[in-house]
Amino acid sequence: MRIDKSVIKKLFVLIACCILFGWLVLDTARATVVFRAVWNLFSPFVIGAGIAFVFNVPMRAIERQLADIRKAGFRRVLSIVLTILCLVLVIMFVFELLIPQIRLTVASLSQTIPVFIEGLAAKLMVLMQDHPEMRSWIQETLKLESLDWSGIFTETLGFLSNQMSTVMGGAVSVIGSVTGAIINGVVSVAFAIYCLSRKEILARQGRRLLYSLVSEKHADEVIRVLRLTNSTFSNFISGQCLEACILGCLFAVAMAIFKMPYISLVSVVIAVTALIPVVGAFVGCILGAFFILVNNPIQALTFVIMFLIIQQLENNLIYPRVVGTSIGLPGMWVLVAVTVGGDLMGVGGMLLMIPLTSVIYALLREFTDKRLAERGIPAEKLQNQPPELESRYSRTKQRKERQRLQKMKEKFLQMQNQKNK
Repeated sequence: MRIDKSVIKKLFVLIACCILFGWLVLDTARATVVFRAVWNLFSPFVIGAGIAFVFNVPMRAIERQLADIRKAGFRRVLSIVLTILCLVLVIMFVFELLIPQIRLTVASLSQTIPVFIEGLAAKLMVLMQDHPEMRSWIQETLKLESLDWSGIFTETLGFLSNQMSTVMGGAVSVIGSVTGAIINGVVSVAFAIYCLSRKEILARQGRRLLYSLVSEKHADEVIRVLRLTNSTFSNFISGQCLEACILGCLFAVAMAIFKMPYISLVSVVIAVTALIPVVGAFVGCILGAFFILVNNPIQALTFVIMFLIIQQLENNLIYPRVVGTSIGLPGMWVLVAVTVGGDLMGVGGMLLMIPLTSVIYALLREFTDKRLAERGIPAEKLQNQPPELESRYSRTKQRKERQRLQKMKEKFLQMQNQKNK
């Protein structure tokens, strides 16, 4: 009996997968520790690859504009520098708008809040004087006179001294985490720049490795899916940026109509925070209402109402059509993807789930078309309003009814023949 090597290889892979799955289920704690260690080791490179993918979208547009430069190496370096420079300028522009306005708002609040507290305290004193029974009830309930304030103060100092070592240890841990994050950020950016400068070489090396490991048919399918994923994610990034610009312009126009302050600041904040799908604009709403509240509380309330109206318009009409059209995903499934991704992985899940759902939607559509063609389903049954289809029960019932009528007809003919005889 001859043993097929491919069968042995498949059995080996299946057994290895079963062992790995069993280990993950039975020893979850150790598997989590191993996963975190592996992630901490490779996270700078994964994040760098993600940064390179995002930067590649504007870099391709810039590189197309520099097509007249004949030296490919110089054109690539110049496009990378211009891409990073544009992103840095956008970030500096946003912070240049935000930081001075935040300082003014905090300074104004630091002046208005004490006045508000003093006025509130004065009103409470007047209320206590006008209602002595309320003052006596509060004193009896809280028992302020019987409290040992010196003992409370001593215990508080003892608690703070005991917790000082914990606080210092936590501070050292935070400093170490921040330092590690900065180092990982530098490594990620450096790796992203390297990926952008050598993306064609990396793609060719990946294809060579793929064709060397699997069959040509499966490798072609994997490359096709990866190209579809790349196109979908790139279109999603472009559509998300376009949607954020549209939302910022809508708020600028609406705030100008209602003559609200800080039009440029609030519209830029909302446009930046709207890069997070669907829910990001709510952060911009909170910041915008906070800025306007200092000058006019009534206008802040009007701004919140205006935000809710524009947000409904954006969620149900603009976002599904702009982002959904750019990635080939219907608006209904965009909303489903945002909801599911947010519940599973938060903000990152929202950003990831929409293009991932688009890829799955496109692959499922191709699979469905292929299966329908193979099974030879009539086209009229796949229309928006297909013809009424008879069920098997109704067909069986009609056949039995015809047989019954046929038997009755034959019996009647037999009776007529007997009478004639």
